[in-house]
Amino acid sequence: MWKLYKYNGHYIQGKLVSKHSTEKAALKKAEKELKHTHTEKVKRSKEIIIWLDDANYSPIGMIVKKTK
Repeated sequence: MWKLYKYNGHYIQGKLVSKHSTEKAALKKAEKELKHTHTEKVKRSKEIIIWLDDANYSPIGMIVKKTK
């Protein structure tokens, strides 16, 4: 399950915007809701994170998927 989070002024993972079954659908929703310009995909041991940044590379949201 891919979860899209929006920056709420205090935390980057502050507000849950939506849940999606595919990465493509989550990125499409992020483009519509957040209007981000840069992305960076990071794979960790138990999760995949896609950071969503604006034109100044300031984080405005993230997409997270927990892996097993």
